[in-house]
Amino acid sequence: MFQKLDFLLEKYDELSMTVSDPDVIANQVVWQKHIKEISDMEPIVSKYREYKKVLQDLADTRGMLEENGLDEEMRAMAKAELGELEDKKDVLIQELQVALIPKDPKDEKNVIMEVRAGTGGDEAALFGADLLRMYTRYAERKGWKTELTDLNDTGIGGVKEAVMIIKGKGAYSRLKYESGVHRVQRVPETESQGRIHTSAATVAVLPEVDDVEVDLDPNDVRVDVYRSSGHGGQSVNTTDSAVRLTHVPTGLVVTCQDEKSQIKNKDKAFGVLRARLYDMQQQQQHEEQSEARKSQVGSGDRSERIRTYNFPQGRVSDHRIGMTIYRLDSFLDGDIDEIVDALHTGDQAEKLKKL
Repeated sequence: MFQKLDFLLEKYDELSMTVSDPDVIANQVVWQKHIKEISDMEPIVSKYREYKKVLQDLADTRGMLEENGLDEEMRAMAKAELGELEDKKDVLIQELQVALIPKDPKDEKNVIMEVRAGTGGDEAALFGADLLRMYTRYAERKGWKTELTDLNDTGIGGVKEAVMIIKGKGAYSRLKYESGVHRVQRVPETESQGRIHTSAATVAVLPEVDDVEVDLDPNDVRVDVYRSSGHGGQSVNTTDSAVRLTHVPTGLVVTCQDEKSQIKNKDKAFGVLRARLYDMQQQQQHEEQSEARKSQVGSGDRSERIRTYNFPQGRVSDHRIGMTIYRLDSFLDGDIDEIVDALHTGDQAEKLKKL
């Protein structure tokens, strides 16, 4: 670890000198690339320099304790300082280990979230609506913006399928752990005998991608336009503004009808299509990397049941980390950080093992 840190420190100092070179400054592309590298390394270099200073302070304090003629009061102070410095050193080592974990380049991206009702009929669709509201409220708490691009509802408050764009700094880094099958256990309103039913909904979290990240040939996409419809089949407008895209090679279909403008709907639909194609590429790569599939936390495997929402007991249980909390109401109101933080910590622990 320390060899890598020494290398980073040396590279940081080297780049800091390079960006002052007039020839480099004249080449804005190269200069900006170096500035970004320096910015990315700054936190860990700063932490490592702090660690090296603590090591020097420890050596100085130990040297002081070895001196003859040191009075008892100064000796007691030096021993206390030695203990504090040892504790600080241990904390810094842990922080440096975490800082060395490779960053996910997708973490800062916006999110395209898809919620689909699974087994359970109307009850599954109602649960899908609960999940959609939960993530909308979570985004509000974080100060992120949400755009509902497609909604297929049941007319009684349920959601068969919904696609939402969530825009905000670090949105993917927080929400990527939500991909998977979410299970609910509760008594449906239509259940006269009070029996608990189990239903499920699937959540997919995709990073929003740029055009350059996905090879998407417009000639491979069939574009259909139609009249947008709202709740209960009522017409939202009288023009063919809704857009349906079909990616012929893969069969992927994307619809968008939230905007009155056909052009805006088309742009958003292409954004969702690019994200889905990117996700397919990533999934194919993951299948080739057996080691990546072994990680339960943050695997993004949407075939696994990741969480259970038990209404009679008022609990939420995340099966990947074996964590249960007993505040279902606030969780469904978007207060999900406790479990998200635990998932993030578990993900880091797995990556540390690999390091």
